[in-house]
Order: sequence, then structure tokens, then C-alpha cells
Amino acid sequence: MLDANTIYNEMMIHIPLCTHKEAQKVLVVGEVQGNFKDEIAKHSAEVTYSAELNVEGEFDVIIYNNDTIDDMVLSNINRCLEQKEGVFVCVSERFKKDSDKLVSDLKTIGATFWITMPYRFGHTMAIIGSKKFHPQADIILDRSDFLECDYYNTELQNACFVHPQYVTKALTGIAKR
Repeated sequence: MLDANTIYNEMMIHIPLCTHKEAQKVLVVGEVQGNFKDEIAKHSAEVTYSAELNVEGEFDVIIYNNDTIDDMVLSNINRCLEQKEGVFVCVSERFKKDSDKLVSDLKTIGATFWITMPYRFGHTMAIIGSKKFHPQADIILDRSDFLECDYYNTELQNACFVHPQYVTKALTGIAKR
């Protein structure tokens, strides 16, 4: 039986890192648990861990493990991301639990990113924001197909972006595909 940390770690790490063409520098913001560092080590990127967004430098991917996404946080994320190709991922609320929070987070993130899509795994809803790469169309198969994971796989990456019709309709015009 898989634990929730394993599922969370694999889906928060491998979705953005198998979407970005050549992520060299990754920033992980917030607390990490379980096998997070083992999972991220499967990618050949330099990783910086920080409790807050108080770091200098430019990153290809930011994995944000904190709760609050607002304009100030997004401004700092935009400052830290590689300007033309950056990928960002964070957790939000499931549509059924708090649709207003999910919509608010999508709108906030969508102000900066060309692609802003919610994805679901287990009981978690996350959002990927990308300035160039699409998490379904641009999966790097040479990477995603050869990861040895307990939960994540390429087909699951595609499937986690598929939502029931009532969610898809409600997020039309808000989520940017």
C-alpha cells in the first residue's frame, strides 16, 4: 500500500520535471516529507530548498509546498523563474471542497502563466503554471517512461488533467489549456 507522501512527492515532482524540456535548476519552497529528496534526485537538476521565497537566482521549475498563493507570492515566483520557459506547481483545493479557492488560485496564477491547469491525484488538487510547455502535449517521454516510481507514470500524467464534465465546464475560461 502506498502512503500519501509517496503519491504527493511523485506527482508534485515528476509532473513539472517531465514537462519542462531541460530543467537545470529547481527551487523547492516549503517543507518536504518522506522520500521527496530521493524522488527529485531521479532528475539531473540542481535543487535548492528554501522555507520561503527569499532566495536569489533564476530557476527553471519551482515546486511550491506552502498554502498561500497571492499576488505577492506570485510576484516573487515570477522573479525567481526563468522568464521564457519557467514551470511552477502548487497545491490548491479540490473543486468539490472549495471551488472558490481553486478558481481564485487559477486566476492568480493565470495572470503570469500562459498555461494554467489543475490536476488531481488522490485527494489532492494541484495547479501547474507554465510559460511555454504544456503538461500533456510536451511530456518528455525519454524521461517519464524510464522513471522507476511507485505511483507516477506517463499515462497518469495525461489522465490527472482530465476532470468530470461539471468541473471542466465550471473552469472553462479560467483554466488555460
